[in-house]
Amino acid sequence: MASISSVTTSPFQASRQGAFRKPSNVKAAQALAKQKSLEKKAKNYKLPLGELAIFTQQLASLLAAGLPLVQCLEALQDQTEDACFRIVIRDVRGDISQGNSFSSAVRKFPKTFPSLFISMVEAGEASGGLAEILGKVASYFESTVKLQKKVKSAMTYPIAVIGLAVALVNVLLIFVIPVFADMFKDFGAKLPAPTQFLISVSEFMKAYWWAIGLCAYGAWWGYGKFTATPNGRRMRDSYLVRAPIFGNLVHKIALSRFARTYATLIRSGVPILRTLEIVSAASGKVQIEDACEDIAKHVSQGGQVSEVLGANPFFPPMMRHMVKAGESTGNVDGMLNKTADFYDVECEATVAALTSLIEPMLIVFLGIVVGGIVMAMFLPIFQLGAVAGGLN
Repeated sequence: MASISSVTTSPFQASRQGAFRKPSNVKAAQALAKQKSLEKKAKNYKLPLGELAIFTQQLASLLAAGLPLVQCLEALQDQTEDACFRIVIRDVRGDISQGNSFSSAVRKFPKTFPSLFISMVEAGEASGGLAEILGKVASYFESTVKLQKKVKSAMTYPIAVIGLAVALVNVLLIFVIPVFADMFKDFGAKLPAPTQFLISVSEFMKAYWWAIGLCAYGAWWGYGKFTATPNGRRMRDSYLVRAPIFGNLVHKIALSRFARTYATLIRSGVPILRTLEIVSAASGKVQIEDACEDIAKHVSQGGQVSEVLGANPFFPPMMRHMVKAGESTGNVDGMLNKTADFYDVECEATVAALTSLIEPMLIVFLGIVVGGIVMAMFLPIFQLGAVAGGLN
C-alpha cells in the first residue's frame, strides 16, 4: 500500500500546479475569444479590392495549373496573412467540400466578394472555364486598383498641403496672435481693421473652439445623411460631374468603369440583363444607374444599347459610335474594352494636368493666407514706426 504522503499533494505543490495551469488556461481563453471575434467579423468583412485582385489572380493560376478547387483554396488559406479573410476562405472551402458550388459558397459573404465576382464565378461554372474567367476578373480588378492608386496619389499632395495650411492657421490664431494682441493693448491706439479682425477671430476660436468642432461634425453628419437619400445622391452626383476642376475627371472615371465592367461581364457570358444589374450596382453614379435601367427596358423590347447611349447626354458620342460599331460586328465587348482603355489614358492625363495645376495654386494660396496674417499682425508695428519717425 502506498503511503499517504506519496498520494497526498501538499498545499504548496497544489498552488504551484495551479500557478502553472492558470497562464495556459488564460491564454487558451484569450485565443478562443479572439477566434470567435474574428469569425464574427468575417461574416461582414469588406476585403480591399487590391487584396481581392491578388486572391483572384492566384486562384486563376492554380486552377489553370490543374489543381482541384478545394486544394487551391487550402493553399491560399495557408498563405494569406489576413486573419479575417483566412476564415472566409476556410468557410468557403468547407461549403465546397460538402458538395455546394463555388458561387453559392461565396454568395454567403457579399461584403467580401462583390456581385461582379459572384456572377463571373457563376458564368465560369456554367461554361466550364472558371480559370479563364477568373483571370479576366483579376485583370479587371487590377485595372481598377491601378486607376484608383493614380487618382489617390495625385490627391495626396493637395490634401496634405491643405491640411498643413489649416493646422498652421489654427496655431497662428490660437497661440501666436494672442501674444501680439496683449502687446498691442499697451499701445493705447486704435488698431488697423485687418489686425482687429484677426484678433477678434482668434478670441472667438479660443472661446468657442468646441462649438466650431461640433458645427463641423454636424455638417459632415448632415451631409452623410442627406447624400444617403435618393435625392441627395442625385444632387451630389450631378454636382460632382459638373464640378469646375475635378468634374471632368469624375466623369471619365465613371465612363471607364461602366465600359470595362460591361465588357468583362458580356465577354464572360453573363446574360445582358444581369450584366446591367451588376454594372448599375458597381457604378456608384446615379446617371449610370438610370442609363442601365433604360437600357434594360429598351433591350427587353428588342432595341439596341447604342440607341439608349445616343439619347443620354451623360455618354459622349464616341462611346455611342464604338458600341454601335461593336453591335454591327458582333464585338461589343472588344469595342468597350478599347473605350475603357482610352478613358484610362485620358484619366491619367487629366490627373497629371491637375497635379501640375494644383501645385502653383496651393503655393499662391498658402502665400496669401500666411502672408496676409503676418502682414496684418505687423501693420500696427509699421504704423508705430512711422509715427515715431514723424515725431523725430
